[in-house]
Amino acid sequence: MFLSTERLSNAWRHSPMKWNPLPWFVGALLLVVIQYRRHQAEKEVHVDEDGHEVIKLKGPWQVHILGALPLRNLSRLWGWLNSFELPEWLRPIGFKAYAFLFGCDLTEIEPANLREYPSLGAFFYRSLAPGTRPIADAALVSPADGTVLHFGAVQGHRVEQVKGITYSLDALLGVERPRSVSGKPTNTTTTVPFPAREMAIVDDREFANVNGIEYSLSQLIAYGRPSPPPVPHKYGVRIDASVIEPEKSVQDTVADHTSVAKQLGLRSALAGSSRRGSVRVKPGNALFFAVIYLAPGDYHRFHSPTAWVVEKRRHFQGELFSVSPWVAKRAENLFVLNERVALLGRWRHGFFGMVPVGATNVGSIKINFDQALRTNVRGRPPPPGTYTEAVYSAASPILHGQPLRPGQEMGGFCLGSTIVLVFEAPPTFEFGVHAGQKVRVGQKLGDLKEKGE
Repeated sequence: MFLSTERLSNAWRHSPMKWNPLPWFVGALLLVVIQYRRHQAEKEVHVDEDGHEVIKLKGPWQVHILGALPLRNLSRLWGWLNSFELPEWLRPIGFKAYAFLFGCDLTEIEPANLREYPSLGAFFYRSLAPGTRPIADAALVSPADGTVLHFGAVQGHRVEQVKGITYSLDALLGVERPRSVSGKPTNTTTTVPFPAREMAIVDDREFANVNGIEYSLSQLIAYGRPSPPPVPHKYGVRIDASVIEPEKSVQDTVADHTSVAKQLGLRSALAGSSRRGSVRVKPGNALFFAVIYLAPGDYHRFHSPTAWVVEKRRHFQGELFSVSPWVAKRAENLFVLNERVALLGRWRHGFFGMVPVGATNVGSIKINFDQALRTNVRGRPPPPGTYTEAVYSAASPILHGQPLRPGQEMGGFCLGSTIVLVFEAPPTFEFGVHAGQKVRVGQKLGDLKEKGE
């Protein structure tokens, strides 16, 4: 026995050995299997009446292979590569090649000189020359350049992703968390700071009056009225000083604002259904949705689709699956699994929500008036449905949120992705687009049908 063991040891040490590497796809397949098993354990969930959300990725085998890939790490790597500064001589050549491959219109960008874009990431996030995107006179305009994937009415708190595939509205937007005995939310909600604005109450009251947006009388009473500054501004544009009213007492100001509020028809934006969910619709109204896909060649910034007030945002740290039309037709729960920022507020007809959704190779989602927002951060993401919340009440003393004009720039994606609109409107609202149609910022998406038409 001793001799056999010694001979075996000598044979192991002295016999020549040759290592042959396995084909690369065998290793890749092994990684896919490991990732698939891990992801399966993470997504066995749904949204119940108490707001507990758990979601499961469903679809054919190609979808599960896609879900098994380390897409977040790949997206960070792509973002890192895009941040490299290119030599000036290479920039025009590289960006023209990219524009040719993906159909970018270089005649409408600003700056027009391609040498002024230091990296591919800077070119992705390019701005447009003034006047290239006129804003249509309609209730709802396109917030981005892209392709209309789907639109319609929300049925039973389910949103149709494509024909035959739906997902939960509560899962997309999140539900209000339970409140403590004192009435405060049990979760930690932060307040985003905003710089002080001259003539804030005057400007915001006029914004509400012109656009039919409700505001709170308690906000008026709490803030009173500031002294008029020597040079008034409205949205960064000089206005005629003659529009400023003479100094009034707090009582006169409140009485005046009360009259305006009554003319607007002061109603609670949450009146209507008693169901506790992400949206409560006013009696007589309906919920609508629209989905716009931004391809890699599209302009990647997004704008306000209407006059509205953004009250809060909910950031869901999720996956970064591709949101291309091919994947959207096959992967169930796609938009509620991906990372997204739900911007929630109101317009003249009630609730209004806009959800920029992240995707593969989208390094981050930017919101111009929310510098505290950080997306696609390192580390293991929390369970599906978990979100962090921030409110924009400091943006306006009376509107309790960030007011936005139609067509006003809001932020953008670092590459392409998707925007989901969910909004409340009278049943007479009609879309003026069709599925698969290319749209541009400011183009009419829909409007209210006049009686008798």
